[in-house]
Amino acid sequence: MIDIVAGVDIGGTNTVTGFVTSDGEVIAEGRLSTADYAFAEDFVDALSAKIKEMLHGRDDLNIRGIGIGAPNANFHKGTIELAPNLRWKGIVPLGDMIASATGLKVRLTNDANAAALGEMLFGAAMGVKDFIILTLGTGLGSGIVVDGEVVYGHTGFAGELGHLTVVSGGRVCGCGRRGCLETYASATGLVRTVMQLLGDRREESILRDMKSSEITSRRVAEAAAAGDIIAAEALDQTSRMIALGIANSVVFSSPEKIFLFGGLAQAGDALFVPVRKYTDELVQPVFKGTFSILPSGLPEARAAVLGASALIWKEIK
Repeated sequence: MIDIVAGVDIGGTNTVTGFVTSDGEVIAEGRLSTADYAFAEDFVDALSAKIKEMLHGRDDLNIRGIGIGAPNANFHKGTIELAPNLRWKGIVPLGDMIASATGLKVRLTNDANAAALGEMLFGAAMGVKDFIILTLGTGLGSGIVVDGEVVYGHTGFAGELGHLTVVSGGRVCGCGRRGCLETYASATGLVRTVMQLLGDRREESILRDMKSSEITSRRVAEAAAAGDIIAAEALDQTSRMIALGIANSVVFSSPEKIFLFGGLAQAGDALFVPVRKYTDELVQPVFKGTFSILPSGLPEARAAVLGASALIWKEIK
């Protein structure tokens, strides 16, 4: 028999489920549309059916539990709370609902904490007890690990570094506040910086020929690599903001490593070189040279499923 865990990544549009072995191999994968289900009860029924379908004919598999990464998930309570990108409103006891429907152990946390667990068990943080992962996507998520344990805090929502205030009275954030780190140091933040620079400056730029909806972090990185002045400046400003977030974070957890993950991190050296330079300038002297900034060791296409499965695998191991 092969022991597996079902890793489930719940997004606002789609949900991906993968069967993950103890060494991080994904041996089966299935999808369903989160957006199709206005009620959590219907989603639970659909997810349970999907897992049964994936298990059909696989008598060689022994499923040990279900790990879930989801927006606004509370690890302590097994709930999803006030998630703005999901159709289910209020506080949803999703963990208990899925456990009741499947008869399996269920654990859930937010996607960034799941990424931290995945990095610890299957990625570049194996053997590392103190680290931070920043997920640089549409927003900025983060998972903080201290002494081998994810930091959840009293409420279960600790470690939201994307909502550190870095510019007083700055850009409006989706959380309702102003000046949050993710409004500057994310793929969306990078595009906002590009649009501001295009309005404020007169230099030629290939980005001027694009509709705003066509400007993505990938295209900005490609333009910067091609010598585009506006793109290069936007990427530099974004790198400095990421570095500011890192410098602030290092003060309270003193990590050995910091991992950057997500679409924006795919810019490679164009991002990592200035982030490392600015972090060295901004960090408190006592922390200089005590940590490294590295790319994630997880394959991006399966990182969410691996991270979700790690919720269960960590307990088992």
